[in-house]
Amino acid sequence: MLFGIPMLMTMELWQLGFYIERWRLFLLLVVNIPLLILLAHRIGFERTSTFGEACRDATIAYGLGIVISAAVLVMLGDIKPHMPLSEMLGKIAIQSVPASIGALLGRSQLGGQSGNDDREDDGEEDGQGGGAVPDEISTSYSRELFLMAVGALFLNLNVAPTEEIILIAYKMTPWHALVTIALSIAIMHGFVYAVAFKGTHEISEETPWWHAFFRFTLPGYMVAMLISLYVLWTFGRLDDTALTQMLMSAIVLSFPGAIGAAAARLIL
Repeated sequence: MLFGIPMLMTMELWQLGFYIERWRLFLLLVVNIPLLILLAHRIGFERTSTFGEACRDATIAYGLGIVISAAVLVMLGDIKPHMPLSEMLGKIAIQSVPASIGALLGRSQLGGQSGNDDREDDGEEDGQGGGAVPDEISTSYSRELFLMAVGALFLNLNVAPTEEIILIAYKMTPWHALVTIALSIAIMHGFVYAVAFKGTHEISEETPWWHAFFRFTLPGYMVAMLISLYVLWTFGRLDDTALTQMLMSAIVLSFPGAIGAAAARLIL
């Protein structure tokens, strides 16, 4: 509820559930499954040690997302008995994606401290005589980029369906676009270089500024840009649109996407 309510009360998402092409919606639902499994392994409802346990947590999160989305949409009067079944299912399905991600994010925000303590305690017990086993996701560069993608996707889902993204992209000039790109990258670099993320790679004072910039900031912005293009395509915002306008829309959406990607390690 905490993470999904902004999208559950957004009119554009209600409409998208009605007219979005079903094969694009199906692809989004399928892509969400491995994303939830990886997230469940990282911040699931409990510590997971096997693939089956991560799949179980991901299934629970998806189920919670579906149930909560259906209940809230019925409560708000957006789903009514006389509606076609396909329209009901479309509205619930599109809302279940951010809601299911929010279900897993809830533990990291509302109960993550105790979970971390449990992991530390387990690590001390398991590591007697051999040392604690480090968390794999904390040291893997590819998984750092994965968390950036999750952060960008979650924040993009909040704003991508709105008409304001297209309107802003239409009103912007190339100079506005360049400033937006520069500001997005600057904010990302501020998070990466100046903020001490939980479990992430520490940057020593001897490390030159360009190391973090080229290793994390620029790849992170490219991840946010790709996620933005995918979300815009999924919602049909790139259909029958000139290449220049597509790029402008992606730049606009990459601004919140870059913030979500940069803050992902702090949030997750």
